[in-house]
Amino acid sequence: MSSLDWHNYPTEGFYDELIASGSVPRPTARALCEYLASLSDAELAERKEAAEIAIRVMGITFTVYSEGGMIDRAWPFDIMPRIIPLTEWTRIEAGLKQRVAALNLFIDDLYHEQKVIKDGILPADVLAQSVNFRPQCVGITPPHRVWAHICGSDLVRDKDGTMYVLEDNLRVPSGVSYMLENRVVTKRVLPELFESTRILPVDDYPSQLYDMLAAMSPRPGDDPQIVVMTPGIYNSAYFEHAYLAQQMGVELVEGSDLVVGDDDCCYMRTIYGLKRVDVIYRRIDDLFLDPEAFNPESTLGARGLMRAWRAGKVALANAPGAGVADDKVVYAYVPEIIKYYLDQDPILPNVPSYLCMRDKDRDHVLANLDKLVVKPANESGGYGMLVGPHSTAEKRAAFAELIRANPRNYMAQPTLTISTSPTLCDGHAEPRHVDLRPFILSGPQTYVTTGGLTRVALVKGSLVVNSSQGGGSKDTWIVDLEEA
Repeated sequence: MSSLDWHNYPTEGFYDELIASGSVPRPTARALCEYLASLSDAELAERKEAAEIAIRVMGITFTVYSEGGMIDRAWPFDIMPRIIPLTEWTRIEAGLKQRVAALNLFIDDLYHEQKVIKDGILPADVLAQSVNFRPQCVGITPPHRVWAHICGSDLVRDKDGTMYVLEDNLRVPSGVSYMLENRVVTKRVLPELFESTRILPVDDYPSQLYDMLAAMSPRPGDDPQIVVMTPGIYNSAYFEHAYLAQQMGVELVEGSDLVVGDDDCCYMRTIYGLKRVDVIYRRIDDLFLDPEAFNPESTLGARGLMRAWRAGKVALANAPGAGVADDKVVYAYVPEIIKYYLDQDPILPNVPSYLCMRDKDRDHVLANLDKLVVKPANESGGYGMLVGPHSTAEKRAAFAELIRANPRNYMAQPTLTISTSPTLCDGHAEPRHVDLRPFILSGPQTYVTTGGLTRVALVKGSLVVNSSQGGGSKDTWIVDLEEA
């Protein structure tokens, strides 16, 4: 028999996604927990090894940048899924749709009339000091007035069970390929559970992504030419770029493969000559997208893309400039933004936040650096932040100086007691902290992935789940309790 003993699994002080207080499996997790406990230690080890072999054979990798250069690593994966009941997920899905709808209206407003500032909802200084506001986008109206076509919002659950939105990723959010591959691997190692449990599917994402991109085409009625634009093989998310292009059946291109003609149309170089491109799913940051409009030294983009986009001859997803809402200071105003544009109360709450640009908030943050998580406004991947309870006095002093020097660039949040989920560690289950990144597609309709990418902090006690910081992931099951 397995050494997995849920009666001894620790749940005190945390909300666990599978095991309730008293070490009893939650209703939606009962079948999974009973099944895992029925496996012998040898069988569990075999399943874990099978997952690792599948990941190597499938070539699922991510790139880590280090002082020694770039290292490709096999994707770290835990075979114990995270489960969310469908009844709860329905509410989360509605909250994500509401949030992205408001953010798209907000971005569109900022590049047109800026009513949100004139009406005093967003302070003018926040926009004036935004590093991701692009003056080149002022006056442009993208198809369907959607700017953030693909959004990845990070969710965390506190110890009382409340699910919060931690941040919104609206520039070039990554991770959806790992969500899809996690499901493929889990089906291989736990096939029996997919026969006996109603686990909602996730494999329709590539077709939903294709349909959303096709709907943006400036040549409706024709078979649109869609491409995925990558910075190249040395990018940390290159696996995902190639994976999504292959799944959608479209070309993967680099900037040097594209040319914008005198007619302001975008063309792809092929062995048969130039072929017009209608839609570009770009995985390149704004400033490197077009040397004519942004960084003149960029060799990653294609000269004239902004000119073609402004002329309506090519569609870009996500739209340049969408990152103005991908700002952790703007994040603090999202509840007011939802109320302003939709006249609705937020379905999903924000984590309480302190903005260092406000004198009172800054004083509180500086006095409580040992208790708070401090984040720079526009970093991602877990970089550049301070986790107060796990920091040194020296690091807190350095952060205090950074905050005083540029208060607009920093915000802080309480250190949440982030939920845990059982994770296989040396043959037995241990709680590890998790978050969740669902992906939302916005076009003529809005689509939310069924679940998302659950990232797990594999280091005991760590709250940092990013793969670049030593985190891993697990499959996310949305289970219909009525039919489970």
